Amino acid sequence: MKIVVDRDLLIDSLQLISNVVERRQTLPVLSNMRLIVKDGQLEMVGTDLEIELQASLTVNAESDGEITVPAKKISDIWRSLPSEQPIVMEQVGDRLKIKSGGSSYSLSTIAVSEFPESLGDIEGESIEINSEKFRRSVEEVAFAMAQQDVRYFLNGMLIEIGQGKIKLVATDGHRLALTEMDVGASAHGGGVSQKAIIPRKGVLELLKILDGSEKFSLQISDKLITVRSGNYQFTSKLVEGQFPDYNKVVPQGGGTELTIERQSLREALQRASILSNEKYRGIRLLVDKGSLKIQANNPEQEEAEEVLEISYDGAGLEIGFNVSYILDVLGAISGSEAKLTLSDGNSSALIEGLDDSNSLYVVMPMRL
Repeated sequence: MKIVVDRDLLIDSLQLISNVVERRQTLPVLSNMRLIVKDGQLEMVGTDLEIELQASLTVNAESDGEITVPAKKISDIWRSLPSEQPIVMEQVGDRLKIKSGGSSYSLSTIAVSEFPESLGDIEGESIEINSEKFRRSVEEVAFAMAQQDVRYFLNGMLIEIGQGKIKLVATDGHRLALTEMDVGASAHGGGVSQKAIIPRKGVLELLKILDGSEKFSLQISDKLITVRSGNYQFTSKLVEGQFPDYNKVVPQGGGTELTIERQSLREALQRASILSNEKYRGIRLLVDKGSLKIQANNPEQEEAEEVLEISYDGAGLEIGFNVSYILDVLGAISGSEAKLTLSDGNSSALIEGLDDSNSLYVVMPMRL
């Protein structure tokens, strides 16, 4: 195998694939990425056995071949090389030689036969989705995914396809984020619904490959999800288990509605949170006619209070929250104003962007 390439052609692909590969592995070959050169095409593959990312690029190939090399090392070397000089990559025996100008490197390799088989292809129809819209929708909910929860089905994002729409839902048991987007009749217009839970790492890596092309194709089976975008093919195993019924979590009707300038509320919460309990991050909201008070204190008996003017003429209400959860929601909402719906001091809050009917957020209260 021997190719001559510009540094900039491979730099993004090498970085993305090395992100998928786990650093510490029981099997050494899983720290490697597979490189295949055939008919002027370079195919690069990285996997952690749960997620697989493949990139295909046209290169100037002098000879074909296949090899596996340490993913992080080749990515770091590539990034550190100057962009002016072409790079020669050549397999010599059981080594991969990389040369550029006065720089030369020799990397250890592992036989391709030891590299795991592909996670597989999905047969059947795919749907075409606008990359930018989908990426923005994922970013609006991804922060609410759980991390290493024993309820493993929460460590990911639910995708639900049907009736010309895609719904994305994430929850960690303390807050829930939901958004939906139109994708046209191709998305099971007849009402046949597909549901899948994409694992947390898969969601975060998927966001990185949706940066370039205008559209991507999506396929879902019982066990896998595959996304094809530009030069990339991303495949992930799905999380098994039943995602909670999110409809039961969303407060239905009634309650106290507040409309407030989003950035003003965000900044007031950030200031008050400085004196909140560092461990529990609790803040108290006191709603009254014409005003919203935000109070925080900590074990050192330090106190903060912020008062915001609001358009409200109802009964008084007091409720506590983890300030980090509210700030995450306000960061995800688009538009200048936010709408808060509060029922009582023991019920979850519903938060929405005033100009956005496609997304909603539910935050559980906190006893202070």
